[in-house]
Amino acid sequence: MKKASYLVLVLAMLLSVLSACSSGNKNNNGDPSNEASPGASSAEPSKSAEPASQEPAKQVKLKVFLTLPRFKDQFDAYFEQFKAKELKEKNIDVTIDLEMPNSDQAKQILQTRLASNDAPDVFAIHANDIPAYYDAGYLEDLSSQPAVGKLFDSVKQTVAYDGKVPALPLESLSWGYLYNKKIFADNGITPPQTLDEMKAATEKLKAAGIPAFELAFQESWVPQLMTALSLGGIVNSQQTDWIDRMNKGEGSYADVSGIFDIIDLINANGSAKPFEVSSAAGATDFANGKAAMWVQGPWMAESIQKANPSMEFGVAPLPVSNDPKGTMINLSSSTSIAVSPTSKNKDVAFDLLNYLLDDQASSAFFEELKFNPISSIHTYKSFPWVDEAMTYVSQGKAYQDLKLPNGVTDEQAKLLQGYYTKKVTKEQFIKDMDKTWANAIKAAAGGK
Repeated sequence: MKKASYLVLVLAMLLSVLSACSSGNKNNNGDPSNEASPGASSAEPSKSAEPASQEPAKQVKLKVFLTLPRFKDQFDAYFEQFKAKELKEKNIDVTIDLEMPNSDQAKQILQTRLASNDAPDVFAIHANDIPAYYDAGYLEDLSSQPAVGKLFDSVKQTVAYDGKVPALPLESLSWGYLYNKKIFADNGITPPQTLDEMKAATEKLKAAGIPAFELAFQESWVPQLMTALSLGGIVNSQQTDWIDRMNKGEGSYADVSGIFDIIDLINANGSAKPFEVSSAAGATDFANGKAAMWVQGPWMAESIQKANPSMEFGVAPLPVSNDPKGTMINLSSSTSIAVSPTSKNKDVAFDLLNYLLDDQASSAFFEELKFNPISSIHTYKSFPWVDEAMTYVSQGKAYQDLKLPNGVTDEQAKLLQGYYTKKVTKEQFIKDMDKTWANAIKAAAGGK
């Protein structure tokens, strides 16, 4: 009898436990008729919001090589947005290995990587280098990518090659030299349109104790900008077939030696100790009125305004002679984004490329970088210096950036540093550049 009573008691306890477990399972399954117990964590229901069948995210690592170290914070933040979007929409967990070397070193580092079959998945190049890189097989054709279809036609043409679009432009530029609007106004100066007018302006500034030009030559790419503008003006106004003749071995830098007229004027009327001044320090000095002009592009706008938010600067074409027809704005694309044909994660690389022109996110990104709008999806207002440069463009006073052979720009940069210190003469500059150009043409022909 006692044994029977004991069995009944055990059975009753077992039924009680099963009932409690059944009730608990209903709550865990989200039955709306069952309320959470008091004190339960509000975070717990969100865990069950994800489908039980959700697969683990695919892990992908992208190597990204960019040449804009001053914008690292902005790119880091934008890439975080991309990673969140990729995880949410495609369940891909992306890790971005971002490398942003100094501009003077970037090209050599990239070329070494490409030549040794260690190409980054996504990398930045100058638009002028597209032909050389594409012919060498380093660039994927991006023509069918959605981002390319969003570009303004005029911008797309600056990165088109051989009927394809091998790179996506980030910086579409209309540039000349920068000038301090207040200093110009205070000294009764308007942007000079001839070489003699520029000489008169430098004399006015000298009398006022103001260096005419900011010289920041620590990085060789900065003085090379003088060559970019002076060559562009002279070739497009006086020597329109010069590049063709150089490519055929029939031309010489002696034909365009007039570039030294404006270069000599700038060097003679610039700020002191230029080789102690980096581009970043130059932006700060220019922003704070230590020089009236700077042969530099509007890509430095963010650095200038960061140093002095109230500083007003303009963009004007650089005079190269006393013929105002040669005083023109340079139209170009510089930093452009490419995808390696050898990337093992090409689909994700394309996703990142296309996110650079995302319909919702890219306007704020480009505005923060202070880059020109390059697509109709960019709805932000153009900057004053862009509008000023475009007034010259609308008057026909502009030219497409010259396409120089690979290595020519880098050699010009080095020689210009030596030219300033008088270690390189004009004659040496001309001789070395003629040789560099000829070698570049031979190398390009040998690679095809």
